[in-house]
Amino acid sequence: MSNLIDISPVISGRIAVFPMDTPFEREVILGFDRGNHLTLSRVRTTVHLGSHADAPIHYGEGGRTIDRQPLDLYVGPARLVRVEGARGRAVTVEDVAGKVPFGTERVLIATGTYPDPERWNDDFASIDPALVGWLATRGVRLVAIDTPSVDQATSKDLPSHHAFFEHDVSIIEGVRLEGVPEGEYELIALPLRIEGGDGSPLRAVLRTR
Repeated sequence: MSNLIDISPVISGRIAVFPMDTPFEREVILGFDRGNHLTLSRVRTTVHLGSHADAPIHYGEGGRTIDRQPLDLYVGPARLVRVEGARGRAVTVEDVAGKVPFGTERVLIATGTYPDPERWNDDFASIDPALVGWLATRGVRLVAIDTPSVDQATSKDLPSHHAFFEHDVSIIEGVRLEGVPEGEYELIALPLRIEGGDGSPLRAVLRTR
């Protein structure tokens, strides 16, 4: 029995993306059903798709691109915490106080406010900018959340993204955490090495410890 928990949504043309962003398209160029000797396809998509990593350059001028992000951010011990009643509001320090020990480097926040990756909803939970600073003081280097953004869907000034930039805490968005208990795991969620990239899709998994 595998001790790996897949926390990535299936990538298809049905997966929702931010309004005005580029949806996923896969075009089959060659296929056995066409008499070809192999299957070959190409894709067109936003890099901020499904479970994905934001690179600092996405939200901060002069920030690191995804190919320059330290790989050890995305692999290692992680703490999953659940927050109830967060739909339409920001997750605060009070929501997670007592759940994130000092020395925790990676935190996954399960809000349950974006339940269907194929159906867009604007009222998913965001992250309070003050929470980012609080987590940084505890040693957190990366935060993952089960929503499409750490800011509100309609935000234009992106205060939470800017707090992540200020404290050099990295971001993963769009993971699926329904049914995953709170506790300690190993996170494995490597981004693609896209030169100059502002982000990358991930195949994010948790390994039970």
